[in-house]
Amino acid sequence: MWTFILWLILLVVAWPLALLALVLYPLVWLLMLPFRLIGITVDAVFNFLHALLMLPARILKGPSAVKA
Repeated sequence: MWTFILWLILLVVAWPLALLALVLYPLVWLLMLPFRLIGITVDAVFNFLHALLMLPARILKGPSAVKA
């Protein structure tokens, strides 16, 4: 919602810049997509490594710690 309001303000103040932003937004989104996918993958790997390293501690705590 705030993005749309800011875009409307930009449209009133500088309409050529607002139209340029409207045209370039999908292109920038497409360029950023691989970096987002890499970020999601790296986050998943780190979460997996954290779970793998904490597994012995969870096993030693016993079944009462697994209820969470």
